[in-house]
Amino acid sequence: MLRLKHRSTQLELLDGEHIPFQDIAQNLKELNTINTLLGGHTITWKGVLNLAQDQVNTILEIGCGGGDNLAYIQQKCTKNNIDTSLIGVDLKKECIDYARINRLGIDFICSDYKKSIQNTKPDIIFSSLFCHHFSNDELVAQLQWMKANSTIGFFINDLQRNFIAYYAIKLLTTLFSKSYLVKNDAPLSVARGFKRKELKQLFAQAGITNYSIQWKWAFRYLIVFKHGR
Repeated sequence: MLRLKHRSTQLELLDGEHIPFQDIAQNLKELNTINTLLGGHTITWKGVLNLAQDQVNTILEIGCGGGDNLAYIQQKCTKNNIDTSLIGVDLKKECIDYARINRLGIDFICSDYKKSIQNTKPDIIFSSLFCHHFSNDELVAQLQWMKANSTIGFFINDLQRNFIAYYAIKLLTTLFSKSYLVKNDAPLSVARGFKRKELKQLFAQAGITNYSIQWKWAFRYLIVFKHGR
């Protein structure tokens, strides 16, 4: 049985280069299905509601992938008559190309997230299944960046490192996935995920104190920071 005492440093295949577009497209389709069936999108919407006031002008997702999180937010905002601008940023061009084709009405930018804000700061910044791609030192800087560049606050939706989650997603993707990227990266993502105490240590290193951490099904954490809380 794999030991999950420490975060894995093994890179995911999706973080590599020269992956054919059709392989990335299949990966993004299946990630959307996983997010839908296992409640990932619901957690993201709860993050928005934790921060949203009567009016939220702009929501920015860093590491947006194929834009499925933003599409879900778009659907919820339309249903609840919330008028907001949605922006997704991702460094991988193939992900942005896929998002622009499949997620209409959302602005997508191919860029390093640190270079994505030119003038006006967004109200809310968030990431979903993005933080675990980074080292702890990189994450400290990322948390500080999200705090400095949001006007209302930021939230993170990411994975708990848990052996049940690891073997469950490994079994499910082995049985049902048609994507070699998903089969490799889904369990590895869990191995690169977090324990609660590790998240607290990262926020302490970033100098951020006024935040909340909630455990959510299935084996995720929702971490919310709000300015002035």
